[in-house]
Amino acid sequence: MSSDLSPIDKAKFVAAKRAAQLVETGMRVGLGTGSTAAWLVRCLGEMVRDDGLSIKAVPTSTRTADLAREVGIEVISLDEAKWLDITIDGADEFDGQLNLIKGGGGALLQEKIVATASDQMVVIADAGKEVETLGAFPLPIEVIPFGWQTTQALVEETLVSMDVLGRETTLRMDGQKPFLTDEGNHILDLHVKRIGNARQLALVLNQMPGVVENGLFIDICDRVIIGFGDGRVEVRDINEGTVETGKLDFLESDNLFADLSD
Repeated sequence: MSSDLSPIDKAKFVAAKRAAQLVETGMRVGLGTGSTAAWLVRCLGEMVRDDGLSIKAVPTSTRTADLAREVGIEVISLDEAKWLDITIDGADEFDGQLNLIKGGGGALLQEKIVATASDQMVVIADAGKEVETLGAFPLPIEVIPFGWQTTQALVEETLVSMDVLGRETTLRMDGQKPFLTDEGNHILDLHVKRIGNARQLALVLNQMPGVVENGLFIDICDRVIIGFGDGRVEVRDINEGTVETGKLDFLESDNLFADLSD
């Protein structure tokens, strides 16, 4: 791996490398979406190539599926897998109770379906993703295109009665066009700044007509693996109440990772 990686990319890499150690031959594995999850897919691909690891993977987006196939991981659908041993994914924010904001990559619906169909969900993240209170990162919600502006107005009106600091919402764009999820839906980003009661907000948002799913992952994550730029790794298990620390060495040049530092 290139020594020119930024500290954040090094942190993502060591978190992904540590998480890959949880995966064993024969497992059915959910693969997340986003920059940190891409490191994981590459690490697993290396294990398939060099160590004979044999797994069946359920990706949470077409981007992840394409990358998994590229590095030699067998890809199946969730319907084929039925249930997963583990899902490993990134997060945009996590708090002390391992509640999350996800959806920065636009795959929150598939990510939540896959995570809740798993024996355990493990989040991999750099240390900068930890927050005292969720909400600084814009909260994504997936909405159907039909009447999306009406849904947006309803969301903004509802936020008035929620324990949040901001109520601005924006339609996520892809250039000059609205961003489309793999299901053909839109994403509204909620700039709430601070969420006082994440559980309540998640329930209220999902009751609104037009809202497909929200990016709050409450009581879903079992473990978080936090990477640091110097190679240190911290593993927190919310169920066991344990914290483990360690350090991983960086690899020298490896073509599996060559395009991830761009």
